[in-house]
Amino acid sequence: MRNQMVTINRKLDHTFGALADGTRRAILERLAHSDATVGELAERFHVSRPAISKHLRVLERAGLVRRIRDGRLSRCSIDGAALRAATRWMNDSLAFWTGQLDSLARYVERRKS
Repeated sequence: MRNQMVTINRKLDHTFGALADGTRRAILERLAHSDATVGELAERFHVSRPAISKHLRVLERAGLVRRIRDGRLSRCSIDGAALRAATRWMNDSLAFWTGQLDSLARYVERRKS
């Protein structure tokens, strides 16, 4: 169980690390509409292909993007699995902390009475 939690936390670290950069979030927003080549992404963001490739490697490592080679081109698409896992974690955390804060509020109200 502990190893499983370490693996999940490591994946979340990669996901949130990748999402911490505005350019990478913008790339994901662009890919949410349709697949794109590295060249198309570089044109859109007015940065070099090597810079886009570096961002894509971070997104791939986080499981947010897939790159498929088609001859000399690399076609990129969004992969929603890591985002779904991050969303589940955030929803679970929200439910936990909402419950904690509700308990605290009830406690404070009882103490006032």
